[in-house]
Amino acid sequence: MPTPSRPAPRKLPVPWPILVLGVLAVLAVGYSLFAPRASAAEHPAPRAGITAAHVQPAERYAEDPRVAQVYAEVAKMAETVDGLYCYCHCSRHAGHRSLLSCFEEDHGAQCDVCLGEADLAYRMKQQGASLEQIRREIDRQFGHRA
Repeated sequence: MPTPSRPAPRKLPVPWPILVLGVLAVLAVGYSLFAPRASAAEHPAPRAGITAAHVQPAERYAEDPRVAQVYAEVAKMAETVDGLYCYCHCSRHAGHRSLLSCFEEDHGAQCDVCLGEADLAYRMKQQGASLEQIRREIDRQFGHRA
């Protein structure tokens, strides 16, 4: 007895437009997540005659030696820190003018980005770096978080 032949399965037409749109969407999401970003940050011009008069005293943070140290460092270079953008983006959410603003209140004590930028700036300044060199290194180390 001959075996009955089965009909070949029907192929559904491939929805090419939908497939192409899906691939493009995946590529766009991947690019937005992993592509290097140019920083939208703009470092402010340091103000002439700026001082550390409004920087919180380091002694206020004696219970946290790292925080106290960075506040003391900022007080020694207020004019430099006034020319740096803060990559915690506090200019957007707290109305800060520059990284110096973070240390004129308690904000800097509670933010690893502020502390990291200020400490880096201090170390570079001690090594003779210019404001432009400090800005470039801060952009390199902190700007990818933008």
